[in-house]
Amino acid sequence: MSMTEFPRLHAGGPRLLADIGGTNCRFAIERGPGQLEGVEILPCAAYATLGDAMRTYLAGPTVQALTSSPIRHAALAIANPVTGDYVRMTNHHWEFSTEALRVECGFEILMVVNDFSALARSLPHLGEHKRQVGGGVPQPDTALGLIGAGTGLGVSGLIPCASSWTALRSEGGHVSFAPINDDEIAILQFAWREYDHVSFERFLSGAGVELIYRALADRAGSPNERLSAAEISRRALSGECPLCDDVLEAFCGMLGTVAGNLAVTLGAQGGIYIGGGIVPRLGARFDRSSFRRRFEQKGRFVHYLTAVPTYVITAEYPAFVGVSAILSEKLSD
Repeated sequence: MSMTEFPRLHAGGPRLLADIGGTNCRFAIERGPGQLEGVEILPCAAYATLGDAMRTYLAGPTVQALTSSPIRHAALAIANPVTGDYVRMTNHHWEFSTEALRVECGFEILMVVNDFSALARSLPHLGEHKRQVGGGVPQPDTALGLIGAGTGLGVSGLIPCASSWTALRSEGGHVSFAPINDDEIAILQFAWREYDHVSFERFLSGAGVELIYRALADRAGSPNERLSAAEISRRALSGECPLCDDVLEAFCGMLGTVAGNLAVTLGAQGGIYIGGGIVPRLGARFDRSSFRRRFEQKGRFVHYLTAVPTYVITAEYPAFVGVSAILSEKLSD
């Protein structure tokens, strides 16, 4: 067997990668570039601190079977703003100092980054783990846009620089919602009963799907069953509820508008990527929705946007890809 047949390993030993959400934390070991192994998902509620969860994973049989040496380098993405050493999670009770956590777990290097920044950094490395939904060929050396609907509406962009990429720390999900037809005007007027300011995130999120449902049920004079977002999607995809299908159609159209806004704002001729927990689960229903038509619906800029490709991210753990790239850059400095 030639040496080229052996997988390439990281010179500094295996690395710990983590994706920390408000409900679950995901861990993996990367022994070499792109070699993710030992993926485990631990419930945040089962551990008093993030350090407890990390040490439990590192001491478990999965990691022990993969490596006998201590992990020296680690990077984690977290669903929270990261602006300094101290992180206090907004959707869970964990809080920590990055430096103290590094010492506690015995790492030489520990990087902590926002989860959407990590997702943005994954985009150039997704390879076949994306599905194109309309548009042309991505233009080289141009910006990429990222938008993802889940618990909230995440927005970011990736800007090419001399030797790598810079991820934008954006809060673009909170831009003001702009309706483009009578249905959306009615949905917005319904939302104004509850909120003084209605952002795109008010609709393009799990809670937003439920808000759209309440608004359309109110407009149609239908009973309001207070359905969950998951149940609305299930009924729509099974074909058993036309109103729920209308909700998904409205959601996809709104997403097309804000994705098109992002494309022209960033000049994202490298493409717009769709992540988050909602769209990847819609499958072919998303592909045949009004998303792409609405994406291109920008008057004089329709030809510009027709050329911009849009992709649904299909990677199972895209945040790991992003934090791996960020950690590799740090270690190559």
